[in-house]
Amino acid sequence: MKVLYYDCFAGISGDMHLGAMIDAGVDPDHLINELKKLPLSGYRLNICRDQRKSIEGTRVDVVLDGPLNAGNGDSVDGNEGHNHGHHDHDHNHGHSGHHHHDHSHDHDHSHDHHHGDTHGHSHDDTHGHSAHGHDHGDHHHHPHRNLADIREIVHSSELPEATKKRAMSMFLLIAEAEAKIHGVSIDEIHFHEVGAVDSIVDITGAAICLEYLKPDRILSSTVELGSGMVRCAHGIMPVPAPATSEILKNIPVRTGTARHEATTPTGAAILAANVNAFTDTLAFTPHRTAYGIGQRDTNIPNILRIHIGEMEEADDTGLLHMIECNIDDMNPEFHDHVMEKLFKTGARDVYLTPVIMKKSRPAVVLSVLCDAALQEEITETLLLHTTTLGVRNYPVSRVTLDREITRISTSLGDVTIKQTWHKGRLLKWKPEYEDCKILADKHEIPLREVCRIVEAEAAQQLETKAGK
Repeated sequence: MKVLYYDCFAGISGDMHLGAMIDAGVDPDHLINELKKLPLSGYRLNICRDQRKSIEGTRVDVVLDGPLNAGNGDSVDGNEGHNHGHHDHDHNHGHSGHHHHDHSHDHDHSHDHHHGDTHGHSHDDTHGHSAHGHDHGDHHHHPHRNLADIREIVHSSELPEATKKRAMSMFLLIAEAEAKIHGVSIDEIHFHEVGAVDSIVDITGAAICLEYLKPDRILSSTVELGSGMVRCAHGIMPVPAPATSEILKNIPVRTGTARHEATTPTGAAILAANVNAFTDTLAFTPHRTAYGIGQRDTNIPNILRIHIGEMEEADDTGLLHMIECNIDDMNPEFHDHVMEKLFKTGARDVYLTPVIMKKSRPAVVLSVLCDAALQEEITETLLLHTTTLGVRNYPVSRVTLDREITRISTSLGDVTIKQTWHKGRLLKWKPEYEDCKILADKHEIPLREVCRIVEAEAAQQLETKAGK
């Protein structure tokens, strides 16, 4: 099982994430070419080698075209053009003092993005972007976009459906956070920083990179938030920014190690939308370590470190563990929160069973099916986040059907199909609900109609495939 692990000891931002992804093996040309599919213009990517505290990695800056750099393809260390690295809120950044020798390349990507030495000199590769479709502007022209505008930008592109789905899950988290903070519906929210070109590139770029690497499981450490105050579109705010706090609810965080805004709303959304579990314990074999270089030169290395490695995949037909507890004195509204945490930890299944306890008290049995390696973590979650006084644990065995996930093309778009097999015979299948929901929004037709069309076309394709 391929594992991607975010080590967020210095936080995470959109540009740090792009740098780490490229450092981990994402082809820069692939990222740039996929981003061109967005109907978006007015920006360039600077990709270079850089260092923080003698740790070398990849730095990515989203440079916005504007009056200061109109007609000039070069951008040296952010002094020309509008450089919005680590840009979700604070636009006043310190620099490391390293020299960036910038070479401008207009859609010619045959050069090596990993050249440079270890003495702080980095060669900056700048890639021009022309308009594809209509121009959605930049900070100076159309700084405010609502969720519908962003959905149109993403869904009208030629990006793969999986990338669109992943990107929109991040945008939706930010919209929901902003809506709650300001007391309005998500449709009324007008994005400021996150609706700007640079942040759209960061978030969509994150989705492109994760689809390129295709990890089977994504893990993260406790998230460093930073400290101090930050300037944003609404004025001076405490760190973490309100949107960051809201997005990271139910996720382990810490503050104070970094003396600045270490985790931005974009970075928070990347984690919350994509990470399967949060743990500070590495329980896999790392094969590659990569570094995304941030914009600041701070008291701790301003980098995002990621590990890519392999974890033994559990045997679906082997021995698992059932961990249970009885709960009769907890607000039922809290059940969903606990179940969400258990699934993020890696539980195979979580369910509630109503029971009657002593003195005829109504209660529930909370049952968690998990791998043996997760017993301690699951137990701790139950003890900390429920009112139970103890848990019981016993091994169970199970027999499962073989499962297969495939993508098919339909008249409405690509859809993931989950299939189950027994002794080589296809028993049942169903389309992925989230994919159908995306297509319903894209085509503005009822979800039930999308399901009917997809199921009919999928059945025909699967029958044809089975008959070959």
